[in-house]
Order: sequence, then C-alpha cells, then structure tokens
Amino acid sequence: MPTTVTDTWASRVKNSCRHPLFLSRVPAGFPSPADDYVEASLDLSEHLIRNEKATFFVRVAGDSMTEAGIHDGDILVVDRSVEPEDGSVVVAALDGELTVKRYEVHSGHPYLMPESEAHDPISIEPGQELVVWGVARHVVHEVS
Repeated sequence: MPTTVTDTWASRVKNSCRHPLFLSRVPAGFPSPADDYVEASLDLSEHLIRNEKATFFVRVAGDSMTEAGIHDGDILVVDRSVEPEDGSVVVAALDGELTVKRYEVHSGHPYLMPESEAHDPISIEPGQELVVWGVARHVVHEVS
C-alpha cells in the first residue's frame, strides 16, 4: 500500500508540557543506580517544532516509506517553512491526493520516491499538479 496521509492536525503549543529528563544517557544494558535523579526537564515541542505557525502533524497510512523509518500509523511533524531539497521527505499533494515520499530531482525532473522496494518511483509528468505541503522533520511512533 502506498504511504498516504489519513489525518492532519495544526501545531498548537499554548502551554509548556515539561517532563523529567535524565542528563545521563541510558545504556542498552544495566543503568547505574547513581543515575536515579533528574537534573532537568524537557519540553518535546522545543525539540520537535521550530516554527509553530508553519508546523502541522499528519498520521500516515501505508508501507512505502518503511526503509526511511516511517511506518503505518506513525505521526509526522511537518514544517511548511522548510524548502524541500533533493532528498527531503515531504508531504505532497499529487493531483489532489496527499502522499508521503522522498522528493528527488534527476536531470531537472522531479520524482516522488518510495522507501520500499515493493513500490515504484512516481515521475511527475507534464500536466500533473504537484504541491509540496511541507518537509517532514520528525516521526513519532510506538516502540514494538
């Protein structure tokens, strides 16, 4: 199934939502008992959102971007103020249908590239309308 957008939300950071942050990194083994204290707090919006007015969230559907770490049901943090560059992961409307793909330009010709061998690249042909809504900056998904 190609990766598409199922839901969109505007970014609204009205109140800070700070949570404890351990300053020491967590090893993939056994943590030190001396690291049981919190030294700071973290507001994820400060790290995920650069331009609040230009940021929105989308939920993706499909499996064409799995090799980029974007899976069915994930939420993307998308920034409209970032200009897409060759290689950017974008949310784009192609002939009115939203999709999530890697934007690439070959010999001056734009393509929307999947990140799965099971899907074919999409060449933007003359007469088609491509509107890039924004560049995906972060992906949020559950750990399985």
